[in-house]
Amino acid sequence: MKNLQSVLTCVFFLSVLFSFSQGKVAGTVIDGEFNEPLAFANVLVKGTTTGVTSDFDGKYELELDPGTYTIVFSFVGYTTQEISDVVIKDGEVFTLDVVMASNSLDEVIITTSSRKNTESAVLNLQKKSTVVLDGLSSQAIKSTGASNVASAVKSVPGVSIQGGKYVYVRGLGDRYTKSILNGIDIPGLDPDRNTIQMDLFPTNILENVIVLKSASAEYPADFTGGIVDIVTKDFPSKGEYSISLGTGYNPDMHFKDNYLTSEGSDTDFLGFDDGTRNVPVNRYQFEEGVLGNGVNTITLTNLTDRFEKELAAKQQTSGMNFDFGFTLGNQYDVGDDKLGYQASFSYKNNTTFYENRLDGAFIKNPQDTSQNDMIATLDSRGSEGINNVILNGMLGLAYKTDTSKFRVNLLHIQNGESTAGFFNQTISQDGTGGGIEPLTKNSITYTERSITNLLISGKHRLNSTNDDMPFNFEWKLSPTFSKVMDKGHRITPFQQADDGASFLSPSASTLPIQLWRHLIEESWAGKADFDKGVDIFGRSAKIKFGGAFTYKFRDFSIDDFTFNIRGDQSFIADGNANNLLASSNLWTPETDAGTFVVFTDNFNPNDAYEGEQHIAATYFSTEFNITEKLKTVVGLRTEMFSSFYTGQDAENVFDRELILDEFDFFPSANIIYALNDNSNVRASYSRTTARPSFKEASVAQIFDPITSRLFIGNLDLVPTYVNNFDVRYEFFGEEGGQMFAISGFYKDFTDPIEQTFFVSAPTQLTVGNLGNAVVYGAEFEARQRLGFISEGLNNLKLTANFSVIKSELTMSDDEFAGRVASARDGETIDRKRDLQGQAPYLINLGLNYDNSDIGLRTGLFFNVQGETLEVVGIREVPDVYTQPFNSLNFTLNKSFGEDKRSSIDIKVSNILAAERLSEFTSFGTSNQIFSLRQPFREFSLGYTFKF
Repeated sequence: MKNLQSVLTCVFFLSVLFSFSQGKVAGTVIDGEFNEPLAFANVLVKGTTTGVTSDFDGKYELELDPGTYTIVFSFVGYTTQEISDVVIKDGEVFTLDVVMASNSLDEVIITTSSRKNTESAVLNLQKKSTVVLDGLSSQAIKSTGASNVASAVKSVPGVSIQGGKYVYVRGLGDRYTKSILNGIDIPGLDPDRNTIQMDLFPTNILENVIVLKSASAEYPADFTGGIVDIVTKDFPSKGEYSISLGTGYNPDMHFKDNYLTSEGSDTDFLGFDDGTRNVPVNRYQFEEGVLGNGVNTITLTNLTDRFEKELAAKQQTSGMNFDFGFTLGNQYDVGDDKLGYQASFSYKNNTTFYENRLDGAFIKNPQDTSQNDMIATLDSRGSEGINNVILNGMLGLAYKTDTSKFRVNLLHIQNGESTAGFFNQTISQDGTGGGIEPLTKNSITYTERSITNLLISGKHRLNSTNDDMPFNFEWKLSPTFSKVMDKGHRITPFQQADDGASFLSPSASTLPIQLWRHLIEESWAGKADFDKGVDIFGRSAKIKFGGAFTYKFRDFSIDDFTFNIRGDQSFIADGNANNLLASSNLWTPETDAGTFVVFTDNFNPNDAYEGEQHIAATYFSTEFNITEKLKTVVGLRTEMFSSFYTGQDAENVFDRELILDEFDFFPSANIIYALNDNSNVRASYSRTTARPSFKEASVAQIFDPITSRLFIGNLDLVPTYVNNFDVRYEFFGEEGGQMFAISGFYKDFTDPIEQTFFVSAPTQLTVGNLGNAVVYGAEFEARQRLGFISEGLNNLKLTANFSVIKSELTMSDDEFAGRVASARDGETIDRKRDLQGQAPYLINLGLNYDNSDIGLRTGLFFNVQGETLEVVGIREVPDVYTQPFNSLNFTLNKSFGEDKRSSIDIKVSNILAAERLSEFTSFGTSNQIFSLRQPFREFSLGYTFKF
């Protein structure tokens, strides 16, 4: 028995030792004809009988002993590929994605190295794709050393990142760029934006990121610049676990003892308020009969005493930015099937301090057109401290059989942002430069945001796996629940007397206010997609058809409470805002003097609304080769869009009023002609749209109490429609990673939606369809390794993208007449102007070094957009232009330690210390500030350990 135990123990340890002395080669086999997974391709170790076939999702895994191998990929009708120098190490996974090209000849074998194959995999997808796209595979993302999508996607031509988080494509703003997660809509932390924050997603959970620049029928029609599709992994090829820690230091913002903040709740560090800032009274608690209507009651004193008494920002030393996170994932065999999971969590805590925040409002002289200098109606200068906390958690489960895949993905994002500021302001009481009064303003705000998204999906092979013409079905259901809560915003303005004493002045500064804004939104999105291989003109082709439906509902309301003083105001004369609601200074029936809450200003139905949207879509497309070299995809998408509105203004009450009801056709056609094996000519046409958001298509009024700017919705908005034309020549070099392309594009906009001012109020903003526009331009992009200069420079790669864009909007009669009437002497008014939100040029440059042998990746990246129209002026109110922000950033990632499981990240952001500046522009005079923020430089250090 003892001998048997010894033998069994020996066998056990040998088996364990053997299992740990193996590695894996794993990846995806892609059908280069259709840019989709190639199911049941053969994967074989050359010179052996060891091999597997890819599953219906194109995935494969092959366990091998440590060593160097050549892997052979083959499939009937496709060129066989032999990939050499595949190095397998103990316990590691060698990722090898391969793009297979179709071939009508008897036998063609292409031999290349694993390194060259890796570099060219995504470029092969671009080369074969019938739509204009750029992409980052998981390998390409890894090679950038980026820790999140926002950092990685900077290297995609034509893409810029605004504010370190939002993606713009071809210089078009948020309205015309759309982001989707795993192929389906998901709102961001700001539900009125079309894109989600890209810095929320760690790169090690990504399968790929695809940026489409031309439309295709299976994608939503509400984009013009591009669609960014973030695709997460089903599960890793082996157990993967990692933790990461990071910190960021900005010398001009951190460890400043004059940083402004306020007392918060005990859970602010988790991104939500624990109830401390909840509305302290019921909106219907007030009855006519309290102070102001001749009746005195102790109830008013008690109600006033419930409100937060801290109204002045306090000073304390600011801390550094910090973050941490972890990811984990694994897969398990369940018989012949696979079950896997992927999970991630990240926490970011960022502190921003604008020591010199500037905001302004200006108009042209309405009385004298010979005067070119603009007149100030608002000048605001002060300091503002901001603390932003974001938690992001994601859990995904996937189950795979030979012919089906089921997936569940849960995402939750929690965000809390607290601000505190103090501002010295001068304001024109009549809005035209007259009645200038000096003010001080204390500001304390807190905004809580959250998103919860669930994705349930399935993918199925409907016909036999032996059938050369696959028939696939994919379905997705995705509910999303969003909340944005402004909790206890406290704005306390005081007017300054000639002797410097502070007092309340509702006519000049408005009364002190505490407000709560509540936005709750839910979205239900579902889609079904079918694709079938067919023969057209005797050649392999594919048809796609399907449908989608999205339901969105939003409920928005505001509770605001203003405060006034009866009698003597001497207790606030020193400007200390905290004295305003001190218990000893409140109004009482006995004294009939002091601070009280104004009962008429608690809830205004005019500022509340409900919105509802239905989007039903169907599509059909076919992709086929007309000749050996000419490929096309032609499609048609239909979308029925309905928008309902419930709300009211001073004159009308809307009860689920149908304000938009559109049924539209969105055709698309993409053609690619292969001049030779390495170069293509492309042409495409598509029709797309941009629709107003809930906030824009409303009559609600949303007030920014710091700048006193008021946004007012517009129920008369109609959707924008865009006809898009693209042509492109592209060349792909023999060496992996080399590419050159030049493109031309033309976009015809009908009724673009633009942000503009009101004539009578230069601090009030709205949106409107202000005319029709065209946008046309050229784009140049190149990727080139510098090994052609010297072999020693082969790890150094230069990427460049330049876009030159001209936009022309033909003004409406009213806008043109207003500009002519307010023109300065000697000024000529053109009927055409720039389109709001369109940059005139875009420059992306990157120089990066990647040496996987030593685990070093580093790069220098530059991005700038030209002067862009931000807000459209009207009559005497001038245009506002965003000035170029010259963004220069450095990144370095170094892996080290056993199996290079440890890595450090070093980043320097905004090396040039560029400012975010928007300015009023007018004829014959210098620009004036609309807003100015100085982010300065930030130095970041991160550490990651992989288990």
